[in-house]
Amino acid sequence: MKLEITRGLLLVGALGVATLAAAAWHEPGPSVISGKGGLDSCPMPPNLRAKQQNIRPDDDLLLFLFGMSQSKAR
Repeated sequence: MKLEITRGLLLVGALGVATLAAAAWHEPGPSVISGKGGLDSCPMPPNLRAKQQNIRPDDDLLLFLFGMSQSKAR
């Protein structure tokens, strides 16, 4: 088989594979997902859900973090 024929068949095959890949490519467009918001759609039972807690940081922790940020590496 001549080199030109082999090269042509290889080119046609590569273009065919690229065409099939482009036809099979599916990328969904942007869309809005609708549904219930909040804890109604949570699959966990209500007694296991995380409750929002008012946690205040300790003053010693804030002082420690401030001291760590002010230290110089030697």
